Amino acid sequence: MSLTLTAAASKKLGHLLQEENNPNLKLRIFVSGGGCSGFQYGFTFDDNQDAQDLCVESEGVKVLVDPTSLNYLKGAQVDYVEDLNGSQFVIKNPNAASTCGCGSSFTPAEGGGCASAH
Repeated sequence: MSLTLTAAASKKLGHLLQEENNPNLKLRIFVSGGGCSGFQYGFTFDDNQDAQDLCVESEGVKVLVDPTSLNYLKGAQVDYVEDLNGSQFVIKNPNAASTCGCGSSFTPAEGGGCASAH
């Protein structure tokens, strides 16, 4: 199972990419060490796709994930949420052992490699 995007995330990402005025841009999602729970999510625009990257396409937008980060993101869902706390991309993965209150870092499940921001 790979990474998926909700319709809301695809729509918002499409608007953001259109504002950048570069048809080659894609959203890169990555996992790095840090954050209050041990690992944290990162998002950046990238117009370079490595041969090993997973490329997920949804409603005309593309998301890239490197192989190491994919180990933590398998089965995750990227959503875009607007609520009283503001608006943000949220990564949901039921296999995370724990997450932080801010929603941007996580502790992976034992022996797993899955993660979640909420």
